[in-house]
Amino acid sequence: MLTSARPQFRTEAGGPVWHGRRGALVAAILVVSGLAASLTGCSGNSGPTLTLYNAQHQDLAQAWIDGFTAETGIEVEVRRGGDFELANQILAEGDASPADVFITENSPALSLLSSKGRLAPLDPATLAQVPARFSSGAGDWVGIAARSTVLVYNPSLIPAGQLPDSIMELSGPQWKDRIAVAANGADFQAIASAVFAVNGDAAAGDWLAGLKQNAKIYPSNVAIMKAVNAGEVPAGVIYHYYWYKDRAESGQDSRNTELEFFDHGDAGAFVSVSGGGVLASSNNSAEAQRFVAYMSGKAGQEVLARTDALEYTVGEGVAPNPALRPFSELDPPAVDLNTLNGPKVVAEMQRVGLL
Repeated sequence: MLTSARPQFRTEAGGPVWHGRRGALVAAILVVSGLAASLTGCSGNSGPTLTLYNAQHQDLAQAWIDGFTAETGIEVEVRRGGDFELANQILAEGDASPADVFITENSPALSLLSSKGRLAPLDPATLAQVPARFSSGAGDWVGIAARSTVLVYNPSLIPAGQLPDSIMELSGPQWKDRIAVAANGADFQAIASAVFAVNGDAAAGDWLAGLKQNAKIYPSNVAIMKAVNAGEVPAGVIYHYYWYKDRAESGQDSRNTELEFFDHGDAGAFVSVSGGGVLASSNNSAEAQRFVAYMSGKAGQEVLARTDALEYTVGEGVAPNPALRPFSELDPPAVDLNTLNGPKVVAEMQRVGLL
């Protein structure tokens, strides 16, 4: 809190005593100055408070918030939910949405908002911080993190020599009751979106129908990893960082498993991008743009690399956590992220009975 310089005065038992008209004038000035300083100190922030709709993991989002607030003094309030839960909420709220910024685990929810005109164009300098393949072709959202699709498997149940060369093989009869997926999750639905983008609607629809016959359904990536580790099912489709995080901790839920990375541009090598965008309806667009620029820029990407989130960095010139398989060794398919159609995939999964 700011304080005013103190004039000379004498004190008695009851407090300061001011003498004459000059003393009264000085007293009045100090009362007004003190009130103004008090109000300034109570605000704690001369700018607006941003509202973040957050579908990312809370620990990573909080690390970004803490770094941004420390750098700018701008406070950020958070509302949490899933990718499409929050995207649909934003659509329902329309121009009255309190959201300033939306960040996701996967890009299809941002693509949905982009197609509905709910995202503002990002500053060109922000887009330039990240390779174009990790951002919206429309220039209204930008990548802030990435995760690779992998097959987690139990070598005691399936040797490495019997692993599939392509994720498409998992729909074959040899995989009956031997593969696990988290069909209800946004992660698997993003992977399925990539299968549609890479292999076309007909092949992808047949793949989903095959998984309906073959797959054991689990509620999450972590539940799949635990099941494979426990020998309940030989293999499962997850994102890489769940395995790496467990290995970095106790390894309790992954010690009996290994990872297989698909390659040759297979849909199973899909790298899903977490993105951030500014709402077109934001009343704090300048500050919101700064927040997205921070997360995708050098400072925010260094925060990501230092955390135990173990997701890949996407910003130019910032290496990911060294515990991860080098990003240069991944061989993902070339996919226009803004064309991934989440609602279509959900409809197809419902059609074949996976949802």
